[in-house]
Order: sequence, then structure tokens, then C-alpha cells
Amino acid sequence: MSPAPIRSALVAIGLAAGVLTTVGLGTASAMAPHASAARHKHRVLPNPYEFLPKVPSFSLTSRTVHSGYPLPRAQWSGVLGEPGGKDESPQLSWRGFPEGTKSFVVSMYDPEAPTGSGFWHWVVANIPASAHTLRLNAGAPGGNLLPHGAFDLDASLGVPRYIGAAPPAGSGLHYYYITVTALNEASTGATATTSPELLGFEIGSHTLARATIICPTSAHSPFSRAGSHSA
Repeated sequence: MSPAPIRSALVAIGLAAGVLTTVGLGTASAMAPHASAARHKHRVLPNPYEFLPKVPSFSLTSRTVHSGYPLPRAQWSGVLGEPGGKDESPQLSWRGFPEGTKSFVVSMYDPEAPTGSGFWHWVVANIPASAHTLRLNAGAPGGNLLPHGAFDLDASLGVPRYIGAAPPAGSGLHYYYITVTALNEASTGATATTSPELLGFEIGSHTLARATIICPTSAHSPFSRAGSHSA
């Protein structure tokens, strides 16, 4: 789907680019989302994973994004009209996950998106346990850069790919939760059209551990320089 029809469709249903902000996932072991709240006139929502059963964490690192730093411009959304946005999913690497892990799910979620239910920017299911990294831009259309057997869900925009950040001006700080979830099942049973919410429900009882990078980002955030940071 080309950018112009996507933007037209969003306007038609009342979801202009200002409504579609970025998404990410998180765990309690990652940066507390309240660190910068005092500097922004914006109600900070709780970490969405605080409502789920507690599970262990593991090491999640990236050469692209840093926990506690805004998303770099390449991880913003050109599809949603952000100047300089490239819709490039970040490079991710993980280790130290539990024995018995049979697959992973990777996602990016923004609970502060003004939709009433947040916004899922990226969801990848059925990543095999033998895969411990996703390369830069693995969320490109077509899924050809994903590990064998893994696939993108349609997520909130309805297209199977990574969609970058587009925080609306004046909406304050958005916490993008980039999460890797380790599962005790090799296949989630999901398809590309499975909703992120249904996938989350399905994997709840199969989750062994979770690791998250949280990137606080607003329309006027300075962009962090590239580097390797631990979650």
C-alpha cells in the first residue's frame, strides 16, 4: 500500500497523522516511565506490562535505539508524513533468556497514542529460538529480512510492517515500548491478520520472560545518537 492511500484512509476514518503515534512495549526492569514527567504537561500512563503477571527479564541491546533516549529520526514514520522519517525498525539483539524458550515475539507499542487503546507500531511473531537478533530494517515490507518462519502482523495501521513514530505536536511525551518476549511454544498460532491484542492474550500463558527498551519521544524530542545500550 502506497503512503498516499494510507494517509487518505486515515483521514477518512478520523485518524489523521496526529492521532497515530508510536508504540513500544516494556518491563519493570527497563527505565521507569516517570523520569521526565515533571517537565511535560502530559499524563504519563503506567507501564502496560505492570498489569501482567511478573516474569523474569533478560538482556536486550541495540545499536539503533537507547533505553531512556528518544527514537532516532530513521525510526520515525515517513508513511505517516514525518519529515525525515524512514520507517526503519531498529536493530535488536538479546541473550540470557530462559532455557526452554522455543520462540520470540518482538513488538513496539505506544500506550500514549490518542486512540483510547494506544497504538501498535510493529509486531513480529514466531521468531525461532535459534534467532538472537533482528537486523536494522527487518520490519521492511515483505518480511524478507526476518528470520526464517517469522512474520509481521498487520498491527494498528493494518499493514504487515514496521511503522515508525509520529507523535502529534502538543501531545507531550510518548513512551515507545520495544519488547522481546520469550515463549515456551514454537508457534503462536497467529496469522498476519491476528490483532496484537489477541496475540497478547494468546501468549500470556506461554510467556517465560520479557525484555524491553523504552524510548521517551515527543514531537520536539532531540534525536539520540546511535550506539549500543542495554535495556
